[in-house]
Amino acid sequence: MAAGRPRQFDYDQALDKAMHVFWEKGYEGASLPDLTEAMGINRPSMYAAFGNKEELFRKALQKYQTDAADLFKDLLDAPTLRESLERFLLGSAESFTCKERPSGCLAVHGALVGGDECSEAQLAAKESRDVITRLLKERCDRALDDGDLPAGTNTAYLARFYTTILNGMSIQSSSGVSCDEMRAIAKHALDALPTKE
Repeated sequence: MAAGRPRQFDYDQALDKAMHVFWEKGYEGASLPDLTEAMGINRPSMYAAFGNKEELFRKALQKYQTDAADLFKDLLDAPTLRESLERFLLGSAESFTCKERPSGCLAVHGALVGGDECSEAQLAAKESRDVITRLLKERCDRALDDGDLPAGTNTAYLARFYTTILNGMSIQSSSGVSCDEMRAIAKHALDALPTKE
């Protein structure tokens, strides 16, 4: 069997560039010319390597989510829940306002708006955001088991609350809110953490 023609580009590097286009412009705003120009490949090469635009978005989102989940697991690995959430929220504030990449979070900005043609992309972004909620719930459950939260604390609600704070910070950062303001938001959010009597 004859071997296919070898790729003339770096797959991971091209995917990383596509991820940044989706991150900056959103799924609907990222045109195929935007994507192929950033990736440095033509449209047939993009389709052959990554599939259509929706499949490319899913692959880019998966890459982003894998990196983000690893970072969040590390940030949440502190002795107390308060320390974990402080590291998580302050680390996110730094990340959302970093000048080396687009502001905010790809899973929030990528597919929040759009018509029916964006429904699969919106679902993929929701699934990505749900991973963060699950990681937060796991950390809250551990805190409850360790006696670091009051007995009877609804950890699902608490995880969803901090996911909502995180998503709101992401949206605020895209409006130009500074890192200092983000850090202040994070510190206020920590005041809502239930404490034992």
